[in-house]
Amino acid sequence: MTTALAAADPGSPATPHRPAGGVDMRTAMSSFCTGVALITALEPDGSPVGMAVQSFSSVSLDPPLICFCPAHTSTTWPRIRAAGRFAVNILGHDQQEVCRRFAMPGADRFAGVDWTPGASGAPLVAGALATVECALEAVLDGGDHAIALGRVTELDVHREGEPLVFFRRGYGRVRR
Repeated sequence: MTTALAAADPGSPATPHRPAGGVDMRTAMSSFCTGVALITALEPDGSPVGMAVQSFSSVSLDPPLICFCPAHTSTTWPRIRAAGRFAVNILGHDQQEVCRRFAMPGADRFAGVDWTPGASGAPLVAGALATVECALEAVLDGGDHAIALGRVTELDVHREGEPLVFFRRGYGRVRR
């Protein structure tokens, strides 16, 4: 089934979230499997801050750049943005509960979560498959989300394992 986005006609029953064909954007995009990561940073007072994302990607090898896309409604994103440096913690399939905690608004996200400061000071979550430390390079407008570009400063693979993935609005794993 294919759908076309409706023109910006105020009289049209279609919206950007529900194109003319009737399938909404979330339903269509849930057919795409994504990895899950935690974006973490340290605030000026030394407190860790972090959030779960599924919109994370490598952008460029030269220079080394990554991106993630936080919602404009996020209360955590402005704190990470202000830090200017952050870490991407790529989660393993066995870290679903950690991911859920970091996805809950108002939760004490670091309670019971072991972490160590990386070279940038950003929290590196114990058990992550890999970590990517970055300096914030640019922030672009992406509709109801921002597009945060990070310049990679440090990389590490901590362990082998299956990644935690998000598919059809639920967590899963990829087996090789």
